[in-house]
Amino acid sequence: MFTLPRPFISVITGSTTGIGRAIAQTLAAAGSDVIINGRSASTRSQIAVAAVEALGVQAHFIAADVADAEGAARLVREAWDWQGRVDLWVNNAGADILSEGRFRLDAEEKLARLIEVDLWGTVRCSRLAGARMQAQGFGQIINIGWDQAEHGGVRSESGQMFSLVKGGIMAYTRSLAKAMAPNVRANCVAPGWIETAWGEEVSRERYERIRQQVPMQRWGTPEDIAGAILWLASPAAAYITGQTIAVNGGEVT
Repeated sequence: MFTLPRPFISVITGSTTGIGRAIAQTLAAAGSDVIINGRSASTRSQIAVAAVEALGVQAHFIAADVADAEGAARLVREAWDWQGRVDLWVNNAGADILSEGRFRLDAEEKLARLIEVDLWGTVRCSRLAGARMQAQGFGQIINIGWDQAEHGGVRSESGQMFSLVKGGIMAYTRSLAKAMAPNVRANCVAPGWIETAWGEEVSRERYERIRQQVPMQRWGTPEDIAGAILWLASPAAAYITGQTIAVNGGEVT
């Protein structure tokens, strides 16, 4: 397992559950102090903080909605106030337009929510955190894309909306990396079929059909995404910037 140099401070937006919480715990296990973020304090945020602290590092929770300009600005401000530096910023927060019946929203509702949270949240936090990283002379930003975004592999209405927004984030990451080089790196991780809340809701037939199309013959886990982010954050990836890493079990997109 990779270890991170100390001190190392990571911020993961949308990290009270799912992939975000897995990222927080994986980075903590590698030695990073971690800022957990969610829209509001809750039992889930308390559990996420406790899980990080159990790994022997410091954890801090900041309630902020990155879909709101002031919320994103306050998150960045309070993140730097905590220990005076941030080494890694992971823009993980994303709108759920699939689980718990949200797939029934119309196209405009889905797109509006994805733009507010995924796109604007990523851009706002990247601009604000990136400026502070450039001022401190070091740092990394990792965004979350989608392995199907640039290939149109999912033709549903939700897939079209995801492709539009996540494809934009992936293109933005490439431009951001060039703008912030050489002292600040920016990369993107593009998950494939990952067992999140939506993955748990699909029919057994669809679940099995998807599993069979993946060369690794399984769905991915949040920990698979977290492992890729840890590698990108580590000194082993010091010469990697402006790239999108697909974590999809080898599926051809």
